Amino acid sequence: MRKPIYSLSRKLGRMSWNKYNLFNIAQKELPYLTTKTLFQQKWLAKRETRAYHGDEVTERQFKSKFFDAKLPTINVASQTVPHAPVAVLTFAELERRLDFVVFRSNFCPSVYAARQLCVHGKVKVNGKKLAFPSHKLKDGDVITVDPHAIQMLKGEKGTELNFEPKPFSQPFLFVPEYLEVNYNTCQTVFLRSPISRPGRSEIPSPFPPEMHSLAYEYYARNK
Repeated sequence: MRKPIYSLSRKLGRMSWNKYNLFNIAQKELPYLTTKTLFQQKWLAKRETRAYHGDEVTERQFKSKFFDAKLPTINVASQTVPHAPVAVLTFAELERRLDFVVFRSNFCPSVYAARQLCVHGKVKVNGKKLAFPSHKLKDGDVITVDPHAIQMLKGEKGTELNFEPKPFSQPFLFVPEYLEVNYNTCQTVFLRSPISRPGRSEIPSPFPPEMHSLAYEYYARNK
């Protein structure tokens, strides 16, 4: 039997605004790695980061479809701000998934709700319904979500809908730089893959770069 997604005992962070999940993330203590072997450090980092980045994607699917040992970056000279480790982009290809983009665009309170919207035919890609949450988007693809299927929009059909944010969601209502969202039309344009910049990564994550680096080393060695 599968354990609850928002287990307060396991404390694994998820892509969700659920209050129990946000409590887990707020109370999160990173694994104490000093006494662990290098392999244990990598495995623990993989476990924690993968729970957030694509927990329902199997390891086999992730390795074959979404992991690339050659990671993109942008070379911008900066004398004051160090460049973030490129390993923060270990999960960059997952950000091309249709369900991820619907969630990152703030059209759903969780990636699980985004998958349901896709499966129920409430999401279009370039004007065509696409019921496959795992579909990998291309640069320039336009994603459209049925306004009446968005939980945060309230009102009757034929009338102007009002935006009512979910509790605890306000700190997370931002749009990554690789997306362009029009909330008047409930559309998103997928611009490009996320990149690494001096001082930061474009991919939202509750984990520090060091955890992503260990997870990258785990997958790169087992690729």
